[in-house]
Amino acid sequence: MNEYPLDTLQIAQYVLILVALWVIAKKLWQRLQLSLAKSPSLGGHLRWAKRITRLIPGYSYNRDKWLACDNAPPEVVARRSTALIALSNNLKNHSPQTLAHTVQVKPMISDLQLISQYRVPFQFRSFLQEHLVLGSFWSESQGVHLTDLDGNAFIDVTGSYGVNLFGQDFYKSCIDEGIAMVRDLGPVLGSYHPCVLDNVERLCKIADKDEVSFHMSGTEAVMQAVRVARYSTGKTKLVRFTSAYHGWWDDVQPGPGNPMPPSPHTLTLHEMHANTLRVLRNRKDIACVLVNPIQAMHPNQSAPTDSTLLSGSRRAHFDRVAYTTWLHELRSVCTERGIVLILDEVFLGFRLAHGGAQEYFDIKADLVTYGKTLGGGLPIGVVCGSHALMKRYKEARPADLCFARGTFNANPYVMGAMNAFLHRIETEPVRKLYERLNDTWSARAIQLNTQLSEANLPVRVEAMSTVWTVLYHCPSRYNWMLQFYLRQEGIALSWVGTGRMIFSLNFSDDDFESFAMRFVRAAQKMHKDAWWWTPDGQTNQTIQRQLLRELITHRLSPN
Repeated sequence: MNEYPLDTLQIAQYVLILVALWVIAKKLWQRLQLSLAKSPSLGGHLRWAKRITRLIPGYSYNRDKWLACDNAPPEVVARRSTALIALSNNLKNHSPQTLAHTVQVKPMISDLQLISQYRVPFQFRSFLQEHLVLGSFWSESQGVHLTDLDGNAFIDVTGSYGVNLFGQDFYKSCIDEGIAMVRDLGPVLGSYHPCVLDNVERLCKIADKDEVSFHMSGTEAVMQAVRVARYSTGKTKLVRFTSAYHGWWDDVQPGPGNPMPPSPHTLTLHEMHANTLRVLRNRKDIACVLVNPIQAMHPNQSAPTDSTLLSGSRRAHFDRVAYTTWLHELRSVCTERGIVLILDEVFLGFRLAHGGAQEYFDIKADLVTYGKTLGGGLPIGVVCGSHALMKRYKEARPADLCFARGTFNANPYVMGAMNAFLHRIETEPVRKLYERLNDTWSARAIQLNTQLSEANLPVRVEAMSTVWTVLYHCPSRYNWMLQFYLRQEGIALSWVGTGRMIFSLNFSDDDFESFAMRFVRAAQKMHKDAWWWTPDGQTNQTIQRQLLRELITHRLSPN
């Protein structure tokens, strides 16, 4: 009489065990797929990256080591020492007022302290700052030039972090026109100046979307795009790609530089890889995928800066066909799985084509974010999307809403400058700039590379339209010194140095000839001053091994 119930209980237990094993196996399989979709670099393993960065000891080279960390012979050290003093004196004597302002204000601006610390590899920082200081003040802009407080004109390839697409004069006039347009209303917030209607209609047409929301920065725009994607899909997971930048908030910048641990809701995957597509196909909790098209220049690598230029191993290569193919595959999978594809054009918007990266790569995203240049020179962030995705409330559940509202969103002065910008990009001169954009800047990159090759200099440039990276074909510990020689020759770079040069479209052929001449001359002087001298047998790999030994030695040192 008792056997039947016992058998039933045993069967139930077996079923529960099998279900548990199936759930565990499914989770393990999902975890394996996720692991295979991660970049093998530290950028793909953020927890390990944060652990390792915390272990890196701070140390500085003394004068002798600074000038001869590659075991240079005495005659090379002497040339370098003389060159450093001459370069230091030149920069100081050329811009004394600019440097004085910079030194005075630096203790009071935390941003300036940060970028000053990270212009060069940290081992060289202390000794270098005793000799070389770059000014951070400009008094005037005109054409393709910036003028410092001492009246010196520099060719501007800083790009103002991407804002300066058409030249500073273009934006100054947009701002003037915008202010005149909204002056009668003034800084009234919470409602709109009439120009907003025209702005929205033009943006919807450019982005091929239904709705727009305005924000005060690109970071805010990306935050909103992710938020509405999560709200509309009911899913939580965000996919970003290794080393891509989407602003500084926790979910999209989860690695080193962020004091918080990586968010469990963020998946950092390997861009341009089949395993990533497999993860997207097989998971049901992914709300959106973020793409920053500037990564096409260096997929799965951090943006190049001179602070990490430890050897000659910087890499960058732009393959438009390959990246377009990848975006189309990604678009297909996102459509299949109901995942929101967000194209982050905050940096590149309007730089590649009149219709932005969507037009350039022939891809249609679900949400597009813009910023930088769109504000006509003033701060802006914009999200464009469909009615379904942009809707932030539900009629059937009135308490269920997706709140996002910034005090300064749609500031009248910003909207006026934006309106001027949106009208000007439809003019015939700007349209003609876009028509020959790729041919013009490809030819200019080839021209500069040819000049560098003919001069037997170990430097080349890689171009993605008007965004360029300097590559070094010399396994030197001192490649980062080129930024200071370029400054001496009258070229203004952003704080990341030669990692990223951003040109404005108002460069004439004569302007570019002047830039190329100065660039080659700077490289020639650096070569003459022996910074590209290398010992026999030195390679990028031997440099990296040397640096690893240094790090271990200083980490284990009791001092």
